[in-house]
Amino acid sequence: MNRRTLLLSFGAGAAGILLAAGRTAQAAERRLGTLNLPASHWRPLLEAAAWRVLFEEDTERAFSSPLNGEKRAGTFICAACHQPLFSSDAKYDSGTGWPSFWAALPDAVATKTDFRLIYPRTEYHCSRCGGHQGHVFDDGPQPTGKRYCNNGLALRFVPAAEVLPELRS
Repeated sequence: MNRRTLLLSFGAGAAGILLAAGRTAQAAERRLGTLNLPASHWRPLLEAAAWRVLFEEDTERAFSSPLNGEKRAGTFICAACHQPLFSSDAKYDSGTGWPSFWAALPDAVATKTDFRLIYPRTEYHCSRCGGHQGHVFDDGPQPTGKRYCNNGLALRFVPAAEVLPELRS
C-alpha cells in the first residue's frame, strides 16, 4: 500500500465515522422531545423560517425578532407544540439582539452539547417536541447567572390576559 492509498483509506474511514456520528446525533435529536414525532410532522404547522430554526437548528439574524422588545406580562411558548417555556418575569435585555431569559419554566427545556462552532456550547430544545430554541450561557443576571438566548422565530408570546393555546401534538 502506498502513501496515497493509505491516506485515501484513512480519509474514507474518517468520513464514515463522521457520517455515523452525524446520524447518531440526528437520531438522538429526534428522541429529545417526549412527543417523539419526526421534524416533518411540524412542517405544515409552521412558517418555513420558523421550521428551519426549530428543526434544522438554523439561527435568525440578531435584532430581527419583534419578541426581543416584548415587555408585556405573559408567557413565551414553543412555536411548534405550544408548550410554555418562559415567563415574562424572567425576560431581560441582554443586548445580544435575541430574546433572553434568566430561567426557563420547570421541565420546559432539555439541553445537549453543541460543537458546531468547534468549542462546546449548551444548546437547548423544547422538552416536549424537541424544537431547537437557542443556547444557554453562564453570563446572565442573578438569581441564576444564566442567559437563555432564544430565537424569536422559535417562540410565540401569549399576553397574560389571554388563555394559553392548547398543546399541539
